[in-house]
Amino acid sequence: MPTEKKISSASDCINSMVEGSELKKVRSNSRIYHRYFLLDADMQSLRWEPSKKDSEKAKIDIKSIKEVRTGKNTDIFRSNGISDQISEDCAFSVIYGENYESLDLVANSADIANIWVTGLRYLISYGKHTLDMLESSQDNMRTSWVSQMFSEIDVDSIGHITLCNAVQCIRNLNPGLKISKIELKFKELHKSKDKAGTEVTKEEFIEVFHELCTRPEIYFLLVQFSSNKEFLDTKDLMMFLEAEQGVAHINEEISLEIIHKYEPSKEGQEKGWLSIDGFTNYLMSPDCYIFDPEHKKVCQDMKQPLSHYFINSSHNTYLIEDQFRGPSDITGYIRALKMGCRSVELDVWDGPDNEPVIYTGHTMTSQIVFRSVIDIINKYAFFASEYPLILCLENHCSIKQQKVMVQHMKKILGDKLYTTSPNVEESYLPSPDVLKGKILIKAKKLSSNCSGVEGDVTDEDEGAEMSQRMGKENVEQPNSVPVKRFQLCKELSELVSICKSVQFKEFQVSFQVQKYWEVCSFNEVLASKYANENPGDFVNYNKRFLARVFPSPMRIDSSNMNPQDFWKCGCQIVAMNFQTPGLMMDLNIGWFRQNGNCGYVLRPAIMREEVSFFSANTKDSVPGVSPQLLHIKIISGQNFPKPKGSGAKGDVVDPYIYVEIHGIPADCAEQRTKTVHQNGDAPIFDESFEFQINLPELAMVRFVVLDDDYIGDEFIGQYTIPFECLQTGYRHVPLQSLTGEVLAHASLFVHVAITNRRGGGKPHKRGLSVRKGKKSREYASLRTLWIKTVDEVFKNAQPLIRDATDLRENMQNAVVSFKELCGLSSVANLMQCVLAVSPRFLGPDNTPLVVLNLSESYPTMELQGIVPEVLKKIVTTYDMMIQSLKALIENADAVYEKIVHCQKAAMEFHEHLHSIGTKEGLKERKLQKAVESFTWNITILKGQADLLKYAKNETLENLKQIHYAAVSCGLNKPGTENTEAQRPRRSLEVIPERANDETGE
Repeated sequence: MPTEKKISSASDCINSMVEGSELKKVRSNSRIYHRYFLLDADMQSLRWEPSKKDSEKAKIDIKSIKEVRTGKNTDIFRSNGISDQISEDCAFSVIYGENYESLDLVANSADIANIWVTGLRYLISYGKHTLDMLESSQDNMRTSWVSQMFSEIDVDSIGHITLCNAVQCIRNLNPGLKISKIELKFKELHKSKDKAGTEVTKEEFIEVFHELCTRPEIYFLLVQFSSNKEFLDTKDLMMFLEAEQGVAHINEEISLEIIHKYEPSKEGQEKGWLSIDGFTNYLMSPDCYIFDPEHKKVCQDMKQPLSHYFINSSHNTYLIEDQFRGPSDITGYIRALKMGCRSVELDVWDGPDNEPVIYTGHTMTSQIVFRSVIDIINKYAFFASEYPLILCLENHCSIKQQKVMVQHMKKILGDKLYTTSPNVEESYLPSPDVLKGKILIKAKKLSSNCSGVEGDVTDEDEGAEMSQRMGKENVEQPNSVPVKRFQLCKELSELVSICKSVQFKEFQVSFQVQKYWEVCSFNEVLASKYANENPGDFVNYNKRFLARVFPSPMRIDSSNMNPQDFWKCGCQIVAMNFQTPGLMMDLNIGWFRQNGNCGYVLRPAIMREEVSFFSANTKDSVPGVSPQLLHIKIISGQNFPKPKGSGAKGDVVDPYIYVEIHGIPADCAEQRTKTVHQNGDAPIFDESFEFQINLPELAMVRFVVLDDDYIGDEFIGQYTIPFECLQTGYRHVPLQSLTGEVLAHASLFVHVAITNRRGGGKPHKRGLSVRKGKKSREYASLRTLWIKTVDEVFKNAQPLIRDATDLRENMQNAVVSFKELCGLSSVANLMQCVLAVSPRFLGPDNTPLVVLNLSESYPTMELQGIVPEVLKKIVTTYDMMIQSLKALIENADAVYEKIVHCQKAAMEFHEHLHSIGTKEGLKERKLQKAVESFTWNITILKGQADLLKYAKNETLENLKQIHYAAVSCGLNKPGTENTEAQRPRRSLEVIPERANDETGE
């Protein structure tokens, strides 16, 4: 168990700095010097040794320090040739002197960097009063509260309590702590004092509480926002919520509500102060979980055709173990339906006493009575979701028992059965909203006016194939029956309405003859073949028709296929073995959380729109979709249990974390942290990762915690979340076991930020956005169809794409330049930028040298006298940024409308594109290429218009952040604080999917 003393106050930081630390001093031209830095005992100077300078020059006066920056955010760090090898979390810079020189340092760990940053900021804030502040902070609000808890136990005021009571009290305050660890900490303290007995004094109780219940990473975060106080007041908390957590519409009343809810001390509640313990309680609460609570309820449009959704689906739902010998049980249906599954499977065979049974034919799996399964389905069908349930009926019964099946379903399910005949004049399936509370039967169906027909074995008769494979092992197969043709009764056929099972032939045939209510099932192997060889056709096929993919019969052990392999093609019903935990089920469960766990998830627009270009196997950016940069910092872990089944000695855990991205091939990636040895209780990682996400709507993030010190099993816990459900800011990730149960008190503490990738090209190695000049800028290109009239329309659109790109990237690049001058990375927002520079804008007497005039639509910076050149540069860069924001806002609508007009003009040709191309002399391959190029161009136009719309919204948000931050830190020009930036004349419209849609003009 680690024995270093935890940092729980500014005093701890100052004491550590007086003792000193080895830090790397970074200079330009890749030079790095190892130096020992320490704070003078009088706290007036920062010194380092050894140095070629004399001792009086190898120091910086504390009073000359202007600010302390975290990360690699100075010119020296940015220009240093080995900057890529330096951890962002271990780097910090001391800005000092009238010329704002920088002392750029790298600590051996993020913890040490945090100690120096916190301590130096404290010294800057309190100067010569630091000693007084440190002494007064010893009797602070937190200590008073802990003392009060001790007194409540020490009812007779004898000055000590029993060890048992002390341990239990601390355990009640921090349930994740092990009792053995608390006891050990008291015993270590007593041993260090050569104290006999087990009684605990108030001072000992306070010391152990501080040691065990203080999370240094949260303390360092608190002092960033508390102006170096030991608590957050309502304004500090508001700033944290707005600037870091991205919470909108925050006011002091909301801050007070949070304080009253999470602050444990009465003093804090009365004064409106949030202590380190209250702040920890808040950050660990569901309010700060990584999952966006908006997605806990149905939040997507449920009025789209059924084929536009991914549907949570189960394979061989009745099995609870393997596929060949495993038992069948109704609990399989209960489990799946309670988990939000909306498509279950029933393999029905003739049973004894004229009662159909369910099992996998030709195998040794046990049987369950069909009627009992229908009873369970009736009871749990809409337990977790009100949206339609699909029963995939694999019918192997005689006509006689088919009629029994019909009787049971009609009698038990009654009006829940959806038997309305499809409307031949329509082109798409009804929506989940229309089908609420209905059960659909997916099965074979007779042709009209036919009372019975002989047909082949159903598409998914996996038992026969498994039996053949297992036969090689000479296993006795009592349930094996020969493959046969069967007759279908009319009564059963009539229960099938909009999910008629048909056999797939090929894509071009389906495009011409398949009806929208017909469903094809694909063996995993065949589906993989189409995904690899015909990715574009597969996506287009799934825009209109439902496709079900089921596991290969080779998966006798009930292992699962990767559902992402088929979701990326738009396949709606990817049937999973719910009884088998692991990565694949983690992905399935995580994916369907994003829409209230209702079993339906709306597919990305690029997979639904009639005219859109998307290839499932793309290994690059998706046309018309803006790539996002996901920045994840793994800060710490809490209360990791030992892996189940592990044979490692003792209770020691050596944890490390994998962050995985699952999505289209271009997005799949993983990164891992270092291993933290012998600490599963409170390991600190402090490692940052960056991922480019090219199709955010199809991406998932998975956190996996593993143990390096294991024999056998290394899995500790995991959490899988759709990208669209991520909440940015400081978040806790509740870990789950292999089987999906929440691990009590086990979590990760992370920071999440999402930014746009700017400037094209590969992301910068350091994670800063690439900035390209106009000459080297990459523009989305339109393809030539070799159809003159159509090409002419697209030719007119190319300069508009250039204009839209220039507006966006000029704005984005100007914002990044301002962030860098503020000493912040690209992850920061403009609110944080204004807050960061506000201390620099104050003169010696705390009067502003620069103010923000908020009376106009675009806030301007005004000098209030003579200011240093460094500040003038910030003001100039700010002015350039405002001009780029203004240019975008004032020109975006016109460019947007012209792009929409070009798209509408091009769509006029869509319906007759084949005939126009044929007249132009295009044949077969060239004609097909022209159609593909047309789809590409429409996708590009829609995407560019959408990007411009989002950029304008981002710009308006930037202006709001500047306005809010200026008022919050008192930089606004007097009399302008209540003036809000003018709203634009109109908002940008949504581009129509088809040419005859209205644009809202």
